[in-house]
Amino acid sequence: MTEAMNLPFDQWLPTQRWYAGRGRELSEVRVGEVVPLRGDLDLALLDVEFTDGTSHRYQQLVRWDGEPGAATIGTAGVHTGYDALYDPAAATFLLTLVDESATVGPLRFLKEPGADLPLHLDGRVIGAEQSNTSVVFGDAAMFKVFRRVTPGINPDIELNRELARAGNAHVARLLGSFETTLDGESYSLGMVTEFAANSTEGWDMATASTRDLAASGADFAEESHRLGEAVASVHQTLAATLGTEERPFPVDALLERLAAVAAMVPDVERYAPAIEQRYRALQGQSQTVQRVHGDLHLGQVLRTPQRWLVIDFEGEPGQPLDERRRPDSALRDVAGVLRSYEYAAYQRLVDGSQADDGLAAQATAWVDRNCASFCDGYAAAAGTDPRNSGGTLAAYELDKAVYEAGYEARYRPSWLPIPMASIARLVGG
Repeated sequence: MTEAMNLPFDQWLPTQRWYAGRGRELSEVRVGEVVPLRGDLDLALLDVEFTDGTSHRYQQLVRWDGEPGAATIGTAGVHTGYDALYDPAAATFLLTLVDESATVGPLRFLKEPGADLPLHLDGRVIGAEQSNTSVVFGDAAMFKVFRRVTPGINPDIELNRELARAGNAHVARLLGSFETTLDGESYSLGMVTEFAANSTEGWDMATASTRDLAASGADFAEESHRLGEAVASVHQTLAATLGTEERPFPVDALLERLAAVAAMVPDVERYAPAIEQRYRALQGQSQTVQRVHGDLHLGQVLRTPQRWLVIDFEGEPGQPLDERRRPDSALRDVAGVLRSYEYAAYQRLVDGSQADDGLAAQATAWVDRNCASFCDGYAAAAGTDPRNSGGTLAAYELDKAVYEAGYEARYRPSWLPIPMASIARLVGG
């Protein structure tokens, strides 16, 4: 329907959790393209301009004149537009297009070889994701629709495809995807994977283990060992299928982040000379790089009854696509998990839920035990121990902690002591 051009997207977008323009003044929302999928269903690409000169592009699926509900976008003439992903029939129709590897105008839907899609099941939106919307079909499949889209292949599709086709057991198998071409450039729009039924997020398991820090915590240490094996397996498969190369340690990039955060956070500025010294000690050192997760932490892994799964390969939020697809050291992913253990243990000491000073030593013991177990598992599967990296792992941990300090100082000041304590420990002060 051409009516999509007249929907009040300028009012709709800022109210959505996945809208990435918060903190910026909206200048204009233009409908860049509308692709009719059937009579009552359109796909619209929205061009958003901000007063600071920056811009975003968003994807919105519109169901016309459906059942009234909370997903109402607005009216255009005599018609009312709704977010189509909240309509089970519309979601199943999208899944059918993937199953048929259909082409609709500039849209290309692709089913992966051997995939079996559950067309007989109704879809329902789950969770409240920051940047995407996911629809699950029973316990069989999950359809993830990217909301903010950028030119190029999304690494979540790219890496999941490589891992699935190589038979890696530690990802939710890719079943299909869809994309479009606009202004001569390809855009990834969404993906279908197996749904990890009866799974638990790693963060939830870790924080449950820390609720009684007086206990040994050994219950999660065994899981940490298995998680280390799973992450190593993913790294090995990506290295085998997409290759590796040698590059210098990225001293300049880490120093740039350090300078930016130190300028805003006095606590970090105090440690900046010692951190810089640690970085510069690695100047000229060569390291092996490959495709990696790029934003790995305990919230990006799921424990199913059978195994650990690594999910969400989109990379660090807010970074340009070419940065997120750039080969990096596998140690950056390892550092992300190690930092996540510290947050799992220490967040209870700073949020007031467990303020007993005597718990600090027990929290440290929990972190040490689980970090060691994770690295042991990684070493057992990879054949190389990440702790034997000559200071490189510690440098990536420092870089992550510096990033966290900048984030906490701006958005969650009461949690700033968590990364600052890690920085002090890592520089030995």
